[in-house]
Amino acid sequence: MSIGALNAGLSGLKAFQSALDNNANNIANASTKNYQVASVSFQEGANGGVVVNISKASEDLARQEIMGEPSNSSSTDLANELTQQLQFKAGFQISAKLIDTADEVFNSILKLQE
Repeated sequence: MSIGALNAGLSGLKAFQSALDNNANNIANASTKNYQVASVSFQEGANGGVVVNISKASEDLARQEIMGEPSNSSSTDLANELTQQLQFKAGFQISAKLIDTADEVFNSILKLQE
């Protein structure tokens, strides 16, 4: 393990924290009229890091054309949001474990050099 492992773990923590923040915002606005869900996507960043992209969902144009007006209800799917919350939480925990493991390896190496 190297400094890269620590950076990857830290990048993962930040990415999953952003995803959890977005997820909480979607859930909090589940009953807000005309609220459009913001979705999260992850991409590989420089040096093994993670880049988070958050984008708003577009209005359902088919429904708009059929009904003649946009929906006044929220586009939040609570089942989907709760499922994503569990996935993001697991990703956060894995990233934290990566940092802990890298720290243990570094400490073991330091003890060997004593």
